[in-house]
Amino acid sequence: MGGTIARLARDGHEVTLVDMTDGEPTPEGSPELRAREAAEAARILGVSRIQLGLRNRELVNDIESRHAVATAIRTLRPDILFAHHGLDSHPDHVAASALVDGGRFAARLTKCDLSGEPWHARALFQYFSIHLRAVPQPSLVADTSGFASTKRRSILAYHSQFVACESNRAVPDWIDAQGIYFGSRIGTETAEPFFSPACIGFDFGWLARPEPSVSR
Repeated sequence: MGGTIARLARDGHEVTLVDMTDGEPTPEGSPELRAREAAEAARILGVSRIQLGLRNRELVNDIESRHAVATAIRTLRPDILFAHHGLDSHPDHVAASALVDGGRFAARLTKCDLSGEPWHARALFQYFSIHLRAVPQPSLVADTSGFASTKRRSILAYHSQFVACESNRAVPDWIDAQGIYFGSRIGTETAEPFFSPACIGFDFGWLARPEPSVSR
């Protein structure tokens, strides 16, 4: 969802990327290298970034991890949360999706051991990863026209993952193609799909009211 992130940042919204883990080990990376790459990607997108310090390849939806997410939510106090779609072949992505959902609920609780004041994010949207087992029908598709190049540069900032690692070099092209496809669904240059696990409120009041007819 790099195009949406870049657009939100451009429009003046405060965006913080929360990494559950350091992403290591990987074939060509290291914790220090991945940290530098993540910082560069955040710079390109125009956002801030934090890491929760949970264990990569061992992410689980347990109480301790859920409370770490809830504490981050209480600290950052976001209006909207974004997380992986849960229909994913990567176990860490499945766990991360559940942790954000559970952390959102836990963050609002009173009379608990969590630090900070209770906070409830108004909405949760799930983005589509390249590890999806299937491509579900999105609940909404966000116009990202004009931000495809920024998104691609932020992905390629992870040199160890998408340049040095030969098996992943085609991934940025796959993601570009997905953006063009979903853009075609809504008549824009590029777009990104999102799923909402809850109903989305919509007010038709934004539509321009027709001018009253005049009898002559």
